[in-house]
Amino acid sequence: MSSVPFLWLAVLAPLASAVLTVFLGNRKKAAGVINSLALFTSAASLLAAYALHASSKPWADPLSFTVDGLGTFGLLLDAPSFLVAFSIAITTALIALYSIPYMEHRFEEMEHEGVRPPGWRSYYFLYTLFSQAMIGTVLSTNIIEFYVFLELTLIPSFLLIAFYGYGDRIRIAIMYLLWTHVGALLFLIGALTVGFQRGFDFIDAMGSYRLAAGEGVALAQYAFWLMILGLSVKLAVLGVHMWLPYAHAEAPTPISALLSPNLIGLGGAMMFRIVYVLFPSTFAANSPILTVWALATIIYGGLMALSQTDFKRLLAYSSISQMGYLLLGLSTVTAYGVAGTFLHYMVHAFGKAVLFGVAGALIATYHGLRDITKMGGLAEKMPYTAALALLGFMHITGIPPTAGIWSEYLIVRGAVERTLQAGPAWYTGTALALLVGIGLSTAYAFLTMRRIFYGPLRLSEAREAKSQLLLPLALLAAMGIASFLLASPLIDPLVTQLSQVIRG
Repeated sequence: MSSVPFLWLAVLAPLASAVLTVFLGNRKKAAGVINSLALFTSAASLLAAYALHASSKPWADPLSFTVDGLGTFGLLLDAPSFLVAFSIAITTALIALYSIPYMEHRFEEMEHEGVRPPGWRSYYFLYTLFSQAMIGTVLSTNIIEFYVFLELTLIPSFLLIAFYGYGDRIRIAIMYLLWTHVGALLFLIGALTVGFQRGFDFIDAMGSYRLAAGEGVALAQYAFWLMILGLSVKLAVLGVHMWLPYAHAEAPTPISALLSPNLIGLGGAMMFRIVYVLFPSTFAANSPILTVWALATIIYGGLMALSQTDFKRLLAYSSISQMGYLLLGLSTVTAYGVAGTFLHYMVHAFGKAVLFGVAGALIATYHGLRDITKMGGLAEKMPYTAALALLGFMHITGIPPTAGIWSEYLIVRGAVERTLQAGPAWYTGTALALLVGIGLSTAYAFLTMRRIFYGPLRLSEAREAKSQLLLPLALLAAMGIASFLLASPLIDPLVTQLSQVIRG
């Protein structure tokens, strides 16, 4: 079984279905089901590879390609990358099914606006290429390979916003393109600085991380910060976040459900898998700066979310706050803190996809309604939608029975462990900032629940959303609950493998 190229199957199955979509015409159900099945195939391949090989130690796919001067292009799965890649595959598979009823509504809206958008095959072709590229990004073992997949996530997502988005979608799509492309280029400049001196592989042919390969190279400090800044743009932390509220709020809602939990979190995942691996000592030395940056992002995102009246913009600012938690876990440079980052990626993927899906259900049911001030009392008429929204908010605020409680615990444990070493001033400051940040997350989550689903009913035509919209979201919420119940099989290999990589 070790000779089976599970990881390449996970990457190439969606590519094959995307190409097949071109020949399906505008048969929406066929396109949605085929692409969803291909992404479920990716999830099954990743699960098989993890169960057979990667739960005990990192496993390199047997199929790889060597390019003169650029190193080896291969794929590797370990416990951290499994959580990320599997989350992407499952989320994109279910949102592909959610897209069938939602995009049908969006196409009707656009026709009423006098716009004739590209049809179903264009949508699913771009959608599945975007999904496939995200999976390839996190499994990459080579800097150039990673950069190619990273750019492949940008092109289809840019076109999906430009073709099918809301508001001034062309301008917003260009803003998204420019910001994220500049971030990718900053990363590339730093990566090339290391690559031309030490090689482009950050994982070797045996599946081992090339720890400290970037330490000591000429201009190492500049290369480190260029790579951190470039990935921070993708992560949308405070100061380089400006593109996110526009792009995620105005993207078609199924794409918002992928952009926010899946795409931006890749910045945090790869910050560890590449930047920490190449510069472990430099990363640890700059831990205080990253900690302050993370805590400021958590608080800023929470404050901005609390002040929003547009449901999708509220969720977009919530994502900024949640990315602060990912950065905080990384900044601890401890096995538990970094484990919390990777687990929280999965928690956020499931929870935020559910919440954007709920926003989309409200938009599709009430003719584009996004203004929270015009909602209220909907739980009486939309009990299933309200239950899903509650579960989504429970994911991101860390309330059982969702795995958010475990990811929050791991991140806070890592932060406490790190700040105890740094001294009482750091410990006290971090504790106070975390209290404020966690309080803000809880406040905007449950105040939003109250404003939308409780109080007097304000919509006379209120009714439950279509079951085709709710079923994929229910399955995503169930995945988050299953992750809570299966915490030990997920966390134990994660901490064990990270302990072998993290120094000190």
